[in-house]
Amino acid sequence: MLSAGCVSPLPLPSLPFPRRQMKEVIQAVFFGICVLSDLSCLLTKGSDNREQERQLIKLISLRDWMMAVLAFPVGVFVVTMFWVLYIYDRELVYPKLLDNFIPPWLNHGMHTTVLPFILIEMRTTHHQYPSRTSGIATVCGFSICYILWVCWVHHVTGVWVYPLLEYISPLAKIVFFLLVTAIINIYYVLGEKLNSYIWDLDKSMEAADKRIKAD
Repeated sequence: MLSAGCVSPLPLPSLPFPRRQMKEVIQAVFFGICVLSDLSCLLTKGSDNREQERQLIKLISLRDWMMAVLAFPVGVFVVTMFWVLYIYDRELVYPKLLDNFIPPWLNHGMHTTVLPFILIEMRTTHHQYPSRTSGIATVCGFSICYILWVCWVHHVTGVWVYPLLEYISPLAKIVFFLLVTAIINIYYVLGEKLNSYIWDLDKSMEAADKRIKAD
């Protein structure tokens, strides 16, 4: 029988909070608000209570804002960036060591399923986007805060939450962070355009149906 002192502990990989949890928190909060707003719509349907109506409008506005500036651009960015880097060299984002701790289905749950759920939400629910200037300013603000958080984690722990950052120079890190911010902004505009296309198309189809019925 082996004594406790003879058994070496299995080295667990370092999984800092920003890398593994940030996107899950955003999606969980967003879809929680979606469920809450849908339930509120059902419960207040037909009600003449003005205060309930005002609170529901605020909740729907928060849902739409989160979809526009966080859930869609960050969610799409995480999925595309993760799998592009994974295919190029998985050690840059998801070292093979993690396969010993995280099963493939859970990996897909964290890095794949976000995209179809976001697209389904966009297709089934119309979201009112903020102005382009306000939306991009918010996305840039979020990106800057996240970059500062990543740098702070490295300062405290000595570990970059993305292994890719271990292999590039300080100048390349700056370029990388600027590129990440630019890509997230592009995804914001893409989400805005896609939302408009989906719901403008639906309105056009409804108008065409009404004209056909009128004829």
